[in-house]
Amino acid sequence: MPTFGLLGPLLLHDGIQDRSAGGHKGRVLLAALLLQANRMVPKDGLKEALWGPHPPPTADASLFNHVTRLRRQLAFLGDQPRRLAAVPNGYRLYIGEGEFDVEIFEAHASATREAHLHRDWETVARRSTAAVALWRGQPLADLPDFADAEPQARVVQQLLETRLQVLEWGFDATLALGRHHELVPHLTSLASEHPLREAFHQQLMLALHRSNRQAEALQVYAGLRRNLVEELGVEPSAAVRATHQEVLADDGAAAVAAPASVSVSRPERRPLRQLPADAVSFTGRDREITTLTALLRPGTDAPAHPPGRSPRPVVVSGMGGIGKTALALHVAHRLHEDFPDGQLYADLRGFGPGAQRSPRDLLTRFLSDLGVRAESFPDDTDDCAALFRTVMAERRMLLVLDNARDAAQVTPLLPGTGDCAVVVTSRHTLADLPDATFVPLSPLEPDDQEMLLAALCGSRRVLEEPAAAADILARCGGLPLALRVVGGRLASRPAWPLALLAQRLSAGSGRLRELSVGGLDVHSTFAVSYGALRESERPRERTVARAFRLLGLWPEQELTPQSAAALLGLPVRETARLLDLLADAHLVQSPAPDRYGFHDLLGEYAAERAFEEETPQERADATLRLLSWYVAAVEKASRATIGETQPPPPLDEQPDEPVPDFTDAHQALEWYVQELPAIRHAIDRAGSLGRSDVAWRLAVGLFGYADTYWWTGAWDICLQAALAIAEEHDDTVGQAWLYRRIAVAHGMAYRNDACLENLRISLDLFARAGDLTAQASILGNMSALHVQDGRAEEALAYALRSQELYRRSGSTVSEALVRGRIADALDLAGDFEGAAEQHRRRIPLLRNQARPTALATALTHYGSALKELGLRDEAFAALDEALAIRRGLGDQGGEADCLAETARAHHHFGEWEAARRCWHTCLDLARAHALPQRARESLEGIAALDRACTTGGPA
Repeated sequence: MPTFGLLGPLLLHDGIQDRSAGGHKGRVLLAALLLQANRMVPKDGLKEALWGPHPPPTADASLFNHVTRLRRQLAFLGDQPRRLAAVPNGYRLYIGEGEFDVEIFEAHASATREAHLHRDWETVARRSTAAVALWRGQPLADLPDFADAEPQARVVQQLLETRLQVLEWGFDATLALGRHHELVPHLTSLASEHPLREAFHQQLMLALHRSNRQAEALQVYAGLRRNLVEELGVEPSAAVRATHQEVLADDGAAAVAAPASVSVSRPERRPLRQLPADAVSFTGRDREITTLTALLRPGTDAPAHPPGRSPRPVVVSGMGGIGKTALALHVAHRLHEDFPDGQLYADLRGFGPGAQRSPRDLLTRFLSDLGVRAESFPDDTDDCAALFRTVMAERRMLLVLDNARDAAQVTPLLPGTGDCAVVVTSRHTLADLPDATFVPLSPLEPDDQEMLLAALCGSRRVLEEPAAAADILARCGGLPLALRVVGGRLASRPAWPLALLAQRLSAGSGRLRELSVGGLDVHSTFAVSYGALRESERPRERTVARAFRLLGLWPEQELTPQSAAALLGLPVRETARLLDLLADAHLVQSPAPDRYGFHDLLGEYAAERAFEEETPQERADATLRLLSWYVAAVEKASRATIGETQPPPPLDEQPDEPVPDFTDAHQALEWYVQELPAIRHAIDRAGSLGRSDVAWRLAVGLFGYADTYWWTGAWDICLQAALAIAEEHDDTVGQAWLYRRIAVAHGMAYRNDACLENLRISLDLFARAGDLTAQASILGNMSALHVQDGRAEEALAYALRSQELYRRSGSTVSEALVRGRIADALDLAGDFEGAAEQHRRRIPLLRNQARPTALATALTHYGSALKELGLRDEAFAALDEALAIRRGLGDQGGEADCLAETARAHHHFGEWEAARRCWHTCLDLARAHALPQRARESLEGIAALDRACTTGGPA
């Protein structure tokens, strides 16, 4: 697969998996660079691509930030350290041979053209097929505004025209090679899409004519001529008219074979076999088949009915469309020889059209099927159940009780002692069914999904369009019903390319309506489960239905009882009960304790219900309750991790329900990591609500996460998303805070120029607002930046100015931070005694504040100063403690920092082998987690050791 792609949605692939190019602007930036691959793209052109003809005043800084973030994404590709290079007046993206699908396509197109001129039909067929296979849809399909603007629109149109020309050449080759039959479906579709393109119509006429379908070929000509005359006022070309005459001159007719007679023999009478037919294309579920077979088959290691006891019912449960009935019937058919007296089957109609069947109605039907006369049926249900158990006691039968609503409907139908087995299917777990064994179903595994789609629509189509097939599978979410719908639609439309259906499934929010064919309808299946709750006579179930649709306001992310309580506006305890009831009904999933989320398709249905049944104000209020809860949670997590001393002003709305109570920094970091996808989504949702004040507070509140996990790049993405929202809404306070945090993010990653530029923007904004505390903090950051740049005098000056402003503002909580800034500047100036003294005063403060990341940093710097003072044991004590803290946090970036300093200390004291071990461990971490600066330092440190070993002394 190419590394870069524009022939469809923007593609970035590292050889193993697709990679994200960031948010919308990041993708636009990459696309703009790809369109002029290996050439300089002016900064003005990139700014116009990102912001239009009137970029904002901060466009230069923002462009720098976007380029920096894209470089980090491209670093995963390896091998090209200068992949995205700054050149005079712009940037250049280096693309190697075979890395860009457009260049590969154009090479194939050129080779196809050359082979067509020489009538080398085998080469034409091979190269045209290779060229077309690179297409994954409309070029830049995920960036329509960018693709429609000049000059991109011209490039896209040229690519589309070249593709059509390559198809024409390929069809010429296929016709010349005598494979005309396989062209008819594809050419029929293309001729319909391009009613004025004569070449496709001429080729379709030839394919039909050579397939002995002359009448259809003449109809194609008539349709083309009518379109040309009505639309353009011209007759078909001479070549098309010649093909028309060729068809007219051939009066041969295709022979039609008479149907053969069929004899049908009447099957012999057998024991009761009431099972509906097994699915011919049943695919996958190997593990569940093995489990269900072992539970149902008599005499296995896991018998369904131990001697002397009643059969243990086996409940197959799962969401609507997950394939419960198909699995139960498939296994039941396989076990027919194990139950010589037959199988009983009944649809209990617990969900779906038709009245729910009562236990007595089912018992009388079963008894009648088993030969009991109607006049013997008792009036009482319990008595009927007793008679049924008596009749079944001497039989070996399998009961399949399909589509049960609840345990009360099933319990009277269970046999007593005997050699029978029972399998029940239900959308509810039926956890209260006595002595039951449970087999819950999840979505199909990826390989099984592909096998099922291939079985339904043809493996060749799946192999010919792997990208479109993958899109279809992703849109179906592993739901067998959805796959059977798309497979049925494709099977009944052999002329459709898979890409057409994939496009329909991905267009807008109407995916569920597309997943329908004949009697199979995913939307209706979900509506049955939801409607049973909403229309229930029980108030509790109606409350569960409302919870379901309100959760549809947050369908993409998992929720906890606490966050869901904020969304629903209910107490946590009540919300937890509702979530469990939804999980029992398989309307939500619970992948981990106290974590709840939707299957992809059910989430879309829930969102639809929320939109249809809740007012706009109710939807906005619920969403804002959840967003406010997340703002409060990230602020609390930030205080727990870094002891945030200057938090932003609080949001006006405060959550009614409590946010997590973090006992320490470790717990807060774990929460950050788990909730990061939801927080990123919350920033976007805040933007869609016009709440910039929420968006920037969420991004700023991730400082506690980034202090440990800055190297992941996730914080950068959130900050840039929030900044775009703040700029859109002219939120100057938000911009001030975001530029401040963006600068910190750049500084953590050693992007010093970008850091300084953003710090200056933020300092100016806070100075206008008269915020002394914020200015003091920024000056401290500028001190740290000058330390990174090796400018001790300026660093110390900024640190002392920061200290003075803190004093003027009356802030006393920043002492540990200020002492760290001063210590770093003194260390750089060579005043190691002064630096060590500042650290000695700072470290107890950090211990009292329970800030492990800051403590680890301080200990590392303290160890470095002690090393320079020749205090070996004290130095390694500090460094060892810092390393233990980093590893306990899972902070690989900080661990690499500490290892580098420990390696230098070992080298300093002549402990070369210990130094070498540290450098190699650091190098492994740097390569595994894309830390290029640490990787370079490690290699330089190892080289210095090699020189020292050669010379016999320190290098």
